Amino acid sequence: MGTKTVDETGVKTDERKTDEATEAAASTEAAEATEASEAAETAGTDTPDDTDTPDDSDTPEDADVTGKTDGTDGTEAGPTGVGQGAGAVVSAGLGIVSLTGSWVGTVASARESLMGQLQTSSSSDVGTLIEKGYGNAWQATAMWGGIFALVALIVGVVVLARPAFGAPGRPQAPWIKSVAWAGVALGVIGLLLAVLKYTDVLLGLPATG
Repeated sequence: MGTKTVDETGVKTDERKTDEATEAAASTEAAEATEASEAAETAGTDTPDDTDTPDDSDTPEDADVTGKTDGTDGTEAGPTGVGQGAGAVVSAGLGIVSLTGSWVGTVASARESLMGQLQTSSSSDVGTLIEKGYGNAWQATAMWGGIFALVALIVGVVVLARPAFGAPGRPQAPWIKSVAWAGVALGVIGLLLAVLKYTDVLLGLPATG
């Protein structure tokens, strides 16, 4: 009876040790499997720090957009109308000078008057003195006024006709047209008055005798 008890106790003891070892191994494997799954999930969710994200400014789409924008700017940077505006102002200024007189006309008038005095003498008749002393001087003033008026007329017409030979679809600024038309009008008036004065139709020489 004592031997059997010992054997049974020993058998039972070995079985208990085997069960404990099996449970320990199972728990170890479960722990390792859990750690492995957590490591896999962590590796799947974390992004590496060394990966370079593409910069938005280097994308081909942005490059295309930049190229298109540059092309558009180059297209729009055509004639700005500065030359046309300057020409219109010059035309109007010359038209005003043709009507009010210039230093060139003043000098020419004084020169003609001096030459008339040198060409006449005290024995000359009154008609000759008036013609040489005043008539030629007035005609010189009218001639230079007509020159300024003609230049103003030509410049104004060129400015008004410039858009027809420039970039199509680019309208001329309204103020340029207004000033150019003013120059043309002043040129026509100044040229008409110059012709009338030079031919003595307007403000002719007084009659003598």
